[in-house]
Amino acid sequence: MSDVRVIIQRDSEREERVVTTGTTAAELFDGERTVVAARVGDELKDLAYAVADGEVVEPVEISSEDGLNILRHSTAHVMAQAVQELFPEAKLGIGPPIRDGFYYDFDVAEPFTPEDLKRIEKKMQEIQKRGQRFSRRVTNDDDARVELADEPYKLELIGLKGNAANAADGADAEVGAGELTIYDNLDAKTGELCWKDLCRGPHLPTTRNIPAFKLMRSAAAYWRGSEKNPQLQRIYGTAWPSKDELKAHLEFLAEAEKRDHRKLGSELDLFSFPEELGPGLAVFHPKGGVVRKVMEDYSRRRHEESGYEFVNTPHISKEHLFETSGHLPHYAEGMFPPIEFDGQNYRLKAMNCPMHNLIFKSRGRSYRELPLRLFEFGTVYRYEKSGVVHGLTRSRGFTQDDSHIYCTKDQMAEELDKLLTFVLDLLRDYGLNEFELELSTRDPESDKFIGSDEDWAEATEALRLAAEKQGLPLVPDPGGAAYYGPKISVQAKDAIGRSWQMSTLQVDFNQPKRFGLEYTAADGSRQQPVMLHRALFGSIERFFGVLLEHYAGAFPAWLAPVQAVGIPIGDAHIPYLREFAEKARAQGLRVEVDASSDRMQKKIRNQQKAKVPFMVIAGDEDMENGAVSFRYRDGLQENGIPVDEAIAKIVKIVEERVQV
Repeated sequence: MSDVRVIIQRDSEREERVVTTGTTAAELFDGERTVVAARVGDELKDLAYAVADGEVVEPVEISSEDGLNILRHSTAHVMAQAVQELFPEAKLGIGPPIRDGFYYDFDVAEPFTPEDLKRIEKKMQEIQKRGQRFSRRVTNDDDARVELADEPYKLELIGLKGNAANAADGADAEVGAGELTIYDNLDAKTGELCWKDLCRGPHLPTTRNIPAFKLMRSAAAYWRGSEKNPQLQRIYGTAWPSKDELKAHLEFLAEAEKRDHRKLGSELDLFSFPEELGPGLAVFHPKGGVVRKVMEDYSRRRHEESGYEFVNTPHISKEHLFETSGHLPHYAEGMFPPIEFDGQNYRLKAMNCPMHNLIFKSRGRSYRELPLRLFEFGTVYRYEKSGVVHGLTRSRGFTQDDSHIYCTKDQMAEELDKLLTFVLDLLRDYGLNEFELELSTRDPESDKFIGSDEDWAEATEALRLAAEKQGLPLVPDPGGAAYYGPKISVQAKDAIGRSWQMSTLQVDFNQPKRFGLEYTAADGSRQQPVMLHRALFGSIERFFGVLLEHYAGAFPAWLAPVQAVGIPIGDAHIPYLREFAEKARAQGLRVEVDASSDRMQKKIRNQQKAKVPFMVIAGDEDMENGAVSFRYRDGLQENGIPVDEAIAKIVKIVEERVQV
């Protein structure tokens, strides 16, 4: 047999190795149990792949991003096999890996029950122990249609082929622009076919290479994400390189569930989603209204200090405005349908920028006015499919803390630097401290982006320089820009390590052109301003939800709807605590007194559940000494604090925005 030379690449190290023709990637990495696939050039390959002369081969570890995707995709196949063994009539949809797990869609007569999931998971364990081999097999369209004649959704994917990635999320895991392949699950001993699926791969060598998995839940999902298509049943699962990692992930999910803002919003009487309003539309209750007002007031104050001017715009507009801005041609699917009256079509406002452009254009502008920083708490309405609506963090009606800055090209770099610093400082004030920046640029192959190459290059470079000055991790996001310009997104980590997209900052040369915006320059010429888009919170509602989960409902005192509650030891102490509350309210504090008939211990438990920062307790001795006792959320108590000193302490903690 002839020899072939290959390069084994491990990070920056390269090793040349001479092997016989037909050597597989598995043989190259023999004994390395954590290697589950290989990267050859730019392509991921199964370990069964026979390497060719001159190829650069890189091992793929199971704990890497690619390795996790392969593990989870393979586990999705095992789940689909288990479902079809238990429910032979089930038709296969799509089964891709996703963040922290996988899913598979099935067309079945009845929705899956929790008992069904237990049976499926048990069957998966049986398949895993059998050690079935994942075997790649190349086919063609005609043969695949014959072989998969009983799988209507797979037949549809074969027809889409190279267009699958645009046809449905996860469809590119099944078919792509290249050759069509089927993966067979083969019996470890006999090699007989146990199950098969249309798939691009790669996969683990065998089902025994799946270390740990668990099925999580089932839900309804429309085929290819369209409400016009059949409704399928989706099963979600998770898979990890070890049982310890699976256990840690499940513990993380349990903690995340405790922090779910929808659950906390109900328990703490902050907001609700009445069915009468429709999906994605929240109403804020009095306590939630307090938190929201405090958030808005502090943001407003900081904006005023930084030279922003406040504006207000209506919730509805003639449709033509959004044609001028370019939103209708490029964003129509995200807007509510037109409303026709007076012989014209009107639209609910989906974004504030077109109306801010009209404010800029309302009169002549001089270079002396620039940068002009407009700011609005502007309520917008966006059509989100019911399947993706999620509490406050993905809703249909929300209020953006939206600003648009109009400046000269010479001012752009300094303004971006100031903007990003302002955004990060304000987020830190609300208690978020760990950030990552993402730079979204345009895809040169796509036709969705408008504007010249020169403008895009200049805007992208300005954003990159502003981001690098912050000294934070900067992650590229090719193709993720808005259609009118590149953007920086601020990703913030919460208390349990989840990453949330918060603020966005965008450079826009295009809307000023479309609206004919001009200012008079120092030399008397008419020039076009640069427009900077910036939403600091993203939306008030979404930021509220993120903070609620970050603090697990226990807001710092400055944000808490009720900052202190007076708890009398007996009824005789109620008037004394009411006097305390009156004094505290005069200092701007939000203080109540629990004068209910409940016993003191129950009152304490109630306020602990309500996550009130300070419980102010008073009895005979406190009254005699003109003092109170503090009880904190964690059960610690501080006794005999003089009234004025107690109020001053709460005021100080509120002013310094610290947690207790």
